[in-house]
Amino acid sequence: MGKREIVLTVLIVMALIAGVIVGQFAIHAPATSQAETAEAARAAIASATEPLEKLGDLLFVRPLRMLVVPIVFVGVLVGVTSIGRPDRLGVLGGTTIGYYLLTMAASIVVGLTLVGIFQPGAGADTGAVDAQAERAFVEAGIESRIAERPENLADIFFQLADSLVPTNPVRAAAEGDTLPLVTLAIVLGLALVVIGDRGEPARAFFASLFEAMIRMVMWIIWLAIPGVFFVVAARVGQVGFSGFAGPLLGFSLVVLGGLLIHTLVTLPLVMFATTGRNPFRFMWQMRKPLLTAFATSSSAATLPITIEESIKSGGCSKRASNFVLPLGATVNMDGTALYIAVVTTFLFEIYGFDLNIAQYAIILFTATLAAVGTAAVPSASLVLMAIVITAVNNTIPALEPGKEPLPLHAIGIILGVDRLLDMCRTVMNVWGDSVGAKVLTRLAPDEVDGPPAEESG
Repeated sequence: MGKREIVLTVLIVMALIAGVIVGQFAIHAPATSQAETAEAARAAIASATEPLEKLGDLLFVRPLRMLVVPIVFVGVLVGVTSIGRPDRLGVLGGTTIGYYLLTMAASIVVGLTLVGIFQPGAGADTGAVDAQAERAFVEAGIESRIAERPENLADIFFQLADSLVPTNPVRAAAEGDTLPLVTLAIVLGLALVVIGDRGEPARAFFASLFEAMIRMVMWIIWLAIPGVFFVVAARVGQVGFSGFAGPLLGFSLVVLGGLLIHTLVTLPLVMFATTGRNPFRFMWQMRKPLLTAFATSSSAATLPITIEESIKSGGCSKRASNFVLPLGATVNMDGTALYIAVVTTFLFEIYGFDLNIAQYAIILFTATLAAVGTAAVPSASLVLMAIVITAVNNTIPALEPGKEPLPLHAIGIILGVDRLLDMCRTVMNVWGDSVGAKVLTRLAPDEVDGPPAEESG
């Protein structure tokens, strides 16, 4: 690792720490302690954080998002054309989806186990909590966001199928919906392979375009230093750490414990068992995208850096990285799946429900399937919570006749800590994608008959 890499990493970490300190102690704490009303505190916080948020968005997040759609389309297409044979692509695609589903299910099991052991929602004052939750739910305007949620598993499946088979890929690109672009890139890539030499000019064009975009990522990453500071300062300033009290403290510790176990135990074991490589060395090599994921709370915005670093520093093959990582940023949400499972169980605990094994199974299955189709943007999990809660609520009339189902406004209970926990779970989403690229490099090395690319750094 060169001196420039060390300097960049140190500066990003320093910017992140400084952002947390400024957000909490220079923005959030003074605004809440000096304001006479909650409304005045919110207004003071908004006036202080809005310029920071805009600067961070303009300097860092927007340049990254500018590259997401083209890098997903071109990256997957280049990956497909470099893999070549359709049967090879089928094996890689099937294994990738299998890996994602299994690791998401494993993360949910970790979360459900911890929340079942520690029960952070048991014994809470339901009446007081419910009133606060409904007020927060209304003020945040969540009801309109979840109004068009899928009501059952069939709706979730068909919604996912609609995204997989686009009618207008151009509109999908304009809306930032990357899953339809993955489908188009795979089909077009296969067509360029099938037509043989006649497709070589197009394959060379897209390969050159992808290299140019990776070079752009290398330029943008230096903007992470001020960008991370502004984004983190604004986010911490908006929500602060004062919300971590009472049941929410126990809930947050369960979430963070689950994320740590899956990040530092489950996924490293998967990587070591399948590759024999040191997973913690690989984690250090992927430090830039992991830090970026924490700052932006978006695996999509982080994707350009994830691809660049997996190839340049992590020793992943271009073939695997170009195919696995864009797909992972779209459908692989280990952290989100774990979080949704813990939130759902926690809320049912607060309202006095004693879930049984069948309802835990519903949470496991629904959270896994719903997480596949979630948007890779901040707080998309709020809609998923409503989907999973609705699925469990549908079982209550048969299991507990006469008992009212869990109100959807219960989601308001966790809003105070959601944004900060979102930053943490996005790190795990990106880490899960990165491990997937490393594992699947064995199936798609850059040399068809040779070994995977050697690790660097």
